[in-house]
Amino acid sequence: MYIPLSWLKDYVEITIPVEELVKRLTLAGLEVEELRYVGLPFPDGSGREEMEGYLSPHTKISGLSWAPDKIVVGGVLEVMPHPNADRLVLCRLDDGQQEHIVLTGAPNLFPYKGLGLLEKPLKVAYAREGARIFDGHKTNQEWMILKRSKIRGVESYSMACSEKELGISEDHEGIIILDDDASIGTPLVEYMGDAVLDIAISPNIARNTNTLGIAREIAAIIGAPFHPPDYEVPWTGESIEGRVRIEIKVPELNPRFVLGLMEGITIKPSPYWVQRRLRLAAIRPINNIVDATNYAMLAIGEPLHAFDYDVLVERAGGKAPKIITRLAKPGERLMTLDDVDRDLDEFTVLVTDTAGALSIAGVMGGAESEVNENTVNVLLEGAAWDFINIRQTEASQKLTSEASYRFSRGVHPAMAERGVRFCLKMMQQLAGGTIAKGLVDEYPLPPKDPVVEVTPADAERWLGIHLEAWEMAEILKRLEFEVEVKGEHVKAKTPDHRLDIGEGVIGKADLMEEIARIYGYDRIPETQISDTIPPQYGNAKLEREEQIRDLLVRLGLQEVITYRITSEDREGQRFPQDAPKDDRPFLRLANPVTSDRVVMRHSLLASVLEVIERNARIRDRMAIFEVGPVYWVSEGEALPEERDQLVIALTGPREHATWLGADTSPMDFYDLKGLLEVLLDQLKMGERYYLPVEHPSFHPGKSARLILGESPVGVLGELHPLVHERYEFGENPVLAAELDLHSILERIPEAVTMLPVASYPPVLEDLAVVVEEAVAAKDVEDIIRKTGGRVLAGVRLFDLYRGEQIQEGKKSLAYALIYQAPDRTLTDSEVAKVRARIIEQLEKELDAKLRE
Repeated sequence: MYIPLSWLKDYVEITIPVEELVKRLTLAGLEVEELRYVGLPFPDGSGREEMEGYLSPHTKISGLSWAPDKIVVGGVLEVMPHPNADRLVLCRLDDGQQEHIVLTGAPNLFPYKGLGLLEKPLKVAYAREGARIFDGHKTNQEWMILKRSKIRGVESYSMACSEKELGISEDHEGIIILDDDASIGTPLVEYMGDAVLDIAISPNIARNTNTLGIAREIAAIIGAPFHPPDYEVPWTGESIEGRVRIEIKVPELNPRFVLGLMEGITIKPSPYWVQRRLRLAAIRPINNIVDATNYAMLAIGEPLHAFDYDVLVERAGGKAPKIITRLAKPGERLMTLDDVDRDLDEFTVLVTDTAGALSIAGVMGGAESEVNENTVNVLLEGAAWDFINIRQTEASQKLTSEASYRFSRGVHPAMAERGVRFCLKMMQQLAGGTIAKGLVDEYPLPPKDPVVEVTPADAERWLGIHLEAWEMAEILKRLEFEVEVKGEHVKAKTPDHRLDIGEGVIGKADLMEEIARIYGYDRIPETQISDTIPPQYGNAKLEREEQIRDLLVRLGLQEVITYRITSEDREGQRFPQDAPKDDRPFLRLANPVTSDRVVMRHSLLASVLEVIERNARIRDRMAIFEVGPVYWVSEGEALPEERDQLVIALTGPREHATWLGADTSPMDFYDLKGLLEVLLDQLKMGERYYLPVEHPSFHPGKSARLILGESPVGVLGELHPLVHERYEFGENPVLAAELDLHSILERIPEAVTMLPVASYPPVLEDLAVVVEEAVAAKDVEDIIRKTGGRVLAGVRLFDLYRGEQIQEGKKSLAYALIYQAPDRTLTDSEVAKVRARIIEQLEKELDAKLRE
């Protein structure tokens, strides 16, 4: 937000240099992002180039200093035609020392051409020979020195300046014509030299989106007198009673609405001092009535809107208009001031009359009732709106304005009346006319101004500084809190321009922040924490998730993070075209950012497959994983069930080709299964096995269900060929595992028993048995382990054989067995007995035969 220094001085006595003020404001939480000099001298007379880093690395320095002896107030006495150019004129100009002939092409002087000696001089900003100004013909701010030259046969050495040439604004359409109070020959810097502070307004200081708010902060920070404006109105017209009515349909969205009436005004341009302040604050002047509403908004922070009162009377059939605030009706539309015909949402609050919509509340007015050059009577609106509703309307309509910027951050309802009063006075000053006596004020929902109690002990504990109760009270009084001190207790009532102070412990924290800001963050000493350190509790779920992430990265995988918002078409792509679709309802967004992402995802697999597809064109090998939630709607529940999943995806060659040779054959099911086995081993997971599975996303016969203990935790395998066709993957198969992370995390043991490495040698042997085709290798392994007992240290399947030497319908499974005792060397006879028991048990339970 841009704030001219001269405007701040209307409300606070600033006696410190502007550079010091910038530092103090920034330290108090009002970060000044740029200091722009508009005429005022740089410190010590230095130029802009020498100012970089003078304040802080975060504050930009820019602008132009006006030399007092080179840039002065001039008076144009006569405007004469140029002898050789129709688009140029010659001006007789008095600079307080002598007369000059000044050449210019300013279009706003053409109406005076050939009129002879003017009745009164036109006061202008005059730059003498040798003055340093900005080049008005360059797109950026490049300074130039005025030198003598001839233009179309006439000597030129000085200039009547535009705002762009003096760094006031980008306007270069005409020269500056000053107000009549400017004295010819006065250095321009003395008349209107200024500086503009660009202040970053964070959400917690939205009350300061105005000059008065910043001035209040400055007064508190530097201890200077604060002079708020006078809100007393000179009522000079008839009473407003009975001439307009208000009806508020939704008080929770519109807690206050105030109207005032101006009559007999004259529409014309505002005086230059008003236009200059508006331009310095980055607001374009329009006419005196609109400028008055903008000026009041920038001055005290209450956005206002002016209606043409006669248009409203005409819409009411010649009767007193009735202003109604309500929600938009289905299908209702409004042409706004930006000439856009808008389709209104049903949650949008409107200002209407009995004939229809007049404006979008708190955002922008309508075109039909706007003030124009024929307006004589003005109805002025000041109101308070629900900031969340304003944000929704802004987002839906893709429409922002200076008004919505403030209302969307919160404006106290008390400011509505003050804004109307301030602006009525301003309108009368700029446009004449009379002010109808009184205001129409509907205030159905006044907010509660919190009362918070703090003590010096709070300051010591929260801020690490010792302040007496009276010192804390003094700081809060400077911020206009109503303060009562009783012993060590300071009771503070929130001023009625603030909505940012809470109640209870939150309010106490808010007051501590205010005290710290004004006391000075830079004055708070560095201290060691004196409170008892709270007990530290680990987050087991997060720690285990991070453990899994770390393990997968060590195994050569790369983590990806995808959008949780998707579309039903994207989700359906993970199934074959003719397969049954996921018929569970999706959680649908009420206000999606983009039309192709409107629901919350059901599956992490679909998101990861999108990543594989996007990257398939630029890399041949991918090994990625993602940990993230999916969202399942539960019937009767307000919120969805959020379930964390782990998805792993592999595609491409096992190894990248190198000059040393590599296995470049495509990865398959066993690469994925082996990776999972290593992961589960590292997590010290217990019993697990795999079962064949039929899943629409995976290849039949090349997929399996992972079982931990007795619970299924996910599916792994090669992607189904019909699913593969729906993506642009390339030729290599895509392997994926879709696992329920919650189930895995639950089964990670909290502690693991570690055994010493056995010092006695193991006995190694192989055991091959023939079993029915339907017998699972896991069943064989389970019997071997159970029968082998403590001396069986390891079992590993290393061969599967089907062929001529094996009876049809059967298969051979070969296992490597490790026998080892922790306290002795096993003898051949001990091992033989265990081996015999294993063979006997296999034959008994599975009809297994020892392979010859």
